[in-house]
Amino acid sequence: MATTKKPVKPAKPTKSAKLAKPAAPKAAPTIKPVKDALPKSPLTPLRADQAGGETEAVKAGRAAQEGAMLGSVHKKGVQSFTLPGLLKIEVQKVPAKPKRKGINPFTKQEQVFAAKPATVRIKARALKKLKDAAL
Repeated sequence: MATTKKPVKPAKPTKSAKLAKPAAPKAAPTIKPVKDALPKSPLTPLRADQAGGETEAVKAGRAAQEGAMLGSVHKKGVQSFTLPGLLKIEVQKVPAKPKRKGINPFTKQEQVFAAKPATVRIKARALKKLKDAAL
């Protein structure tokens, strides 16, 4: 025979719980200046130390972020990627330019300028949090 459980009533808050002040909102973490330029290999242990995790987890996180970034700027993707608060990366399509006649500004002689194929340009723009950190 199965027994049914009786619903448990929540405990009433005590007076000390009523008098306690609500927790203050967390302040932004302090930014510690890094004295040396950090390539990929020394950056991984620094990020692991700051996050309190393991270097393997940091490497996996970096690989996942790289994949998301590359997929976003892919020609069939969104063509932009935002790293919240830090960077916005956008793709600009540059159209092809046909060959043309013009005057060389150095020799003042007429010449034919070569055609240029269509290409893309990657633009990275700093956002507010990154600009404020540089001040």
